[in-house]
Amino acid sequence: MIRPTEWQKSSFSGAEGEDCVEVGSHRGTIYIRESDTPNTVITTDQDKLAALIQGIKAGEFDHFMD
Repeated sequence: MIRPTEWQKSSFSGAEGEDCVEVGSHRGTIYIRESDTPNTVITTDQDKLAALIQGIKAGEFDHFMD
């Protein structure tokens, strides 16, 4: 599996750059991983990630934060 050479972390991540979800892309494939388990990677595409982000912004997943 080809993976991105650069991963982006949220500016809201932990102070040490830990406890965060990282996102990268390569040729239209989006890669997502957790910083504490970098060898476990899931993939999706831009349209599906965009739908997820829209749902997050709309509060559809807020109940997971309870």
